[in-house]
Parts: sequence; structure tokens; C-alpha cells
Amino acid sequence: MPTFAAVDIGSNSVRLKIARLQAGRLRPLHEDREVTRLGEGVFGSGFLTPDSIAETVKVLRRFHRATQQIVTDNVRVVATSALRDARNSQAFLEWVRSATGWRVEIISGVEEARLIHLGLVSSGRVDRSPTLMMDLGGGSCELTVTQGGHIRDAVSLPLGAVRLTNEFLRHDPTRKGELKRLRGFIAREVNRIIDRITSAKVKNVIATSGTAAALAAVASHLRRGTRSQRLMVSSAEMTRIAKRLARLPVTERRKIEGIGPRRAEIVVAGATVYQELIDRLRLKGFRYSPLGLRDGILAQMAADYDRSTRSGRQIEFERWESIMTAVDHYRVDRKHALDVRDHATLLFSALRSLHRLPPEYREWLSAAAMLYEVGDYVNRNGRHRHTHYIISNSEILGYTPQQRRIIAAVARYLGKSRPALEDGPMKLLDPGDRANVQKAILLLRLARALNLGRSRAVEKVRVGVRSAEVKLSLVPRRRMGVDLELWAVEKERDYFREVFGRELSTAVS
Repeated sequence: MPTFAAVDIGSNSVRLKIARLQAGRLRPLHEDREVTRLGEGVFGSGFLTPDSIAETVKVLRRFHRATQQIVTDNVRVVATSALRDARNSQAFLEWVRSATGWRVEIISGVEEARLIHLGLVSSGRVDRSPTLMMDLGGGSCELTVTQGGHIRDAVSLPLGAVRLTNEFLRHDPTRKGELKRLRGFIAREVNRIIDRITSAKVKNVIATSGTAAALAAVASHLRRGTRSQRLMVSSAEMTRIAKRLARLPVTERRKIEGIGPRRAEIVVAGATVYQELIDRLRLKGFRYSPLGLRDGILAQMAADYDRSTRSGRQIEFERWESIMTAVDHYRVDRKHALDVRDHATLLFSALRSLHRLPPEYREWLSAAAMLYEVGDYVNRNGRHRHTHYIISNSEILGYTPQQRRIIAAVARYLGKSRPALEDGPMKLLDPGDRANVQKAILLLRLARALNLGRSRAVEKVRVGVRSAEVKLSLVPRRRMGVDLELWAVEKERDYFREVFGRELSTAVS
């Protein structure tokens, strides 16, 4: 029964959630949260302030003690908008690592949306109708359209409550001119994506994070609703709440039930964003969910541990769908890519006793086989470098940045060059992955060689592993020759000997 911890370093607050995986389900053990306003300086100056860094690290030390007391097997720490924007983010990462030993992973807005979606879907509380998920944080707002449990669209907008408060709302109470400029900015951002959202014809709207919780609490208090209504906010209620909050000074906002003392400082901007989203996207309102990013992180960790879980199946679908989207976008020869993938996974299984790669490398090798030609879309000259850049920097859903770097490195070296540890793509990897990536590269080079003519001339490959030799026997399709494929495989003999210390021989069966 493994125990996982998820830490979400947001622009407004820092959150911890610890859960244990039991019978395929995550059981919450401990939660903690603290407002540190890490992004407060970033959205004005571009830099994290020393005070916000110190306060956040202090809270992270507390979280670290909790993970030790509960004895967690794995901790994943992610940071969002503030760290994405901060010019001194590296200093923060080093300070956290020195204080806790944790490596902070800065995720993109789309990956943030995917994890929030995963947290909600894995709970089983989202039906199969088209649904819009809205997460308004301190620095950004993530909008995700889902149907049948699968992401159809995701976008991240710079509409966080801390960011907008610092940029537009300088007086207390808010002045009309400030509110007008704020609404104009929100409208500009929302108008960019209106067609993408409205075309989905969403039936349900789910809002997450602290601002949504506060607005749902205010709506419930105003209507004195039943328990089932406490999580709902209608369009009309949202309009009334936004107008009321904008007229009140912060001292009065703090007195409203459901709004905490720190939330009161930024809730006007947050409420205005929700009102504009609901009005411009023609929504009936939203339902608040207490689930969010940290739940998605935990679901991802559970899936990596056990792929048979609900979240495991969800992630497999997301990864494959995202890869196929990239294949189509970059005009990759899909049939050829699938053939190379089949050869690569066959070699991975047949040569397991030789390469001894971790099981997850099978999936990364498969992804590299599907994507190694994306660089051709940019230019055939330097296409392998372009491939590495595209895979490393594209939003291939479900993979961490480090996993994308591994996939990119495996796909990079299919030309004349071979990987050297001092190469840029290899330096980007963790030291423990560099030797493994070299083995995966060789497997992909062999897989590509087995379909070099793109004619599927090789129907089957038989692999014989001996103490000093590995023999590949190629079975050709009827009335087809495999001379080109034999030649390509034989060109890898020296590299095979270098990586595995054995001879590589070929034959035609």
C-alpha cells in the first residue's frame, strides 16, 4: 500500500495532500494549505520577492516534516504560473532543494489543465456529457473541455486573481475606471477562445480552486440554500456577487461568510473573471468541486505505480491520443511510424535480458518511434535536431518534461551521428538515464532499419540471444526482398558491439 504526497506551489497558495493507494483507490490521509502569495512580485517586476520565497520555503519545510511523519513513498512537487513567469525561478528551485531535498517541477498551463482534469475524472464525478472545467488560480486560469472522460481542448489564460489584482486594482474599494480596464483585459483574453469553447456545446461546468470555493460559499449564504445547492453558483448569482464585492472595501469583504482574510484581497478580480467567463461563454453557472491539481498529481502517481487503476487507463489514452495528434499535425507517415513502433516494441521484449531497461522505457521507446520524423515538418536539413526540439517543447499530454526529454533524445540520433555524453540532448537528462537512453536509441535505430524501405518487406523478425552474439533473422513477405533492410541493420553492427559488447549477425529466413 504505497503512500504518495502531492505538493502544489501556486501563485497565491501552497497546498499539500497525502494519500494512500488501497485496492486501486486513493485514500486521503492528510491535507495542508497556506497562502504565501509567491506570485505577488512576479506579475509586476518579473521577479519573486525574497519575502515570498522565504515564506513559501518555510511552509514547504512544514510539508516536508508531514511527509516524513506519515512516511510517504514518493513526493511530487509542481509549480505553476508564478514560477513559469519568474526570471529568478532557478534561485527558488535551488533554495527548495537545499531546504527539503525536493526537486520542483515547473509545469505548463496545458499540463496543469490536464492534471486538474485527471483529478476530477479519476474521482468518477464527471459524466460523459461535454463539460467545461474552470480553474482560476493566482496567476492563470485553465479551461478544459472534456467529453466522455477525454480532453477535447485545453487552454491557459493569464487571468489569475493575484496577477489581475496587482495589475488593475490599486484602490480600496475598487474604482469604476479600474474595473472597466480589468473587464476589458479579461474580455480580450476570453474573446480569443470563445469559438473553441462554445462550439463544444458544454452541458456542465465545474469550477475548482479557492476562488470558486469562496464564490460558492457566498452564493449559498445569500440564498440560504439546501446542502445540495451549496456547491452551485448560477449566472444571475455570479453577476450579483461580482457587483457586490466590487463595491465593498476589503474590510467589509472579510466579514462575508466564505471569504477568508487573504482571499478578500483578491476576490474582486477572481469574481470578475468568473462573471466574464460565464457571460461571454453563455454559461448557466458552475458547480464547485474541491478536487484540483494536487488530486491530479496523486492520480498520476498512482497510475505510474499501477496502470490497472482508473487513472492509469485514463493516462494511457491521453498519451496515445496526444501522440497521434502530433503525428497528424506534423504530417508524419502514420503507417511507417506504426511499423517502426511494432519493431521497436518487439526488440524491446526480445532483448530484455540484454538491455535490462526499466519497464517504462518500452512506452518511451514506442513514443519515440511514432515521433522521430516530426522534424521533417520544419526542414529536412537538420531534421533530427528539429525533432529533438519539437518533442522536448511540445505539449504531449501525460508526460513530464523529463520524460519528454528522454523521448526526444531517443528520437534524436537516427542519422549519422551517435550520442555522446557531452552532447546537449544527453546533458539535459538525469545522469541515471543517459546510459539507458543510449540503449533505447540503438533499439530504435534497428527498428527503423527493419522498415527502411517503407514497404513492410519484413513480415517477421526472429531474435536469437547467445552469450557472445545476437542474431536477427528477417522473414520477408511473399515475393518481396529485404536487401535494403539487411544492409541497414548490418550498418549498426559496430554500434551494437559498442553498446552491448556482443556481435550482431543477420540472416534471411
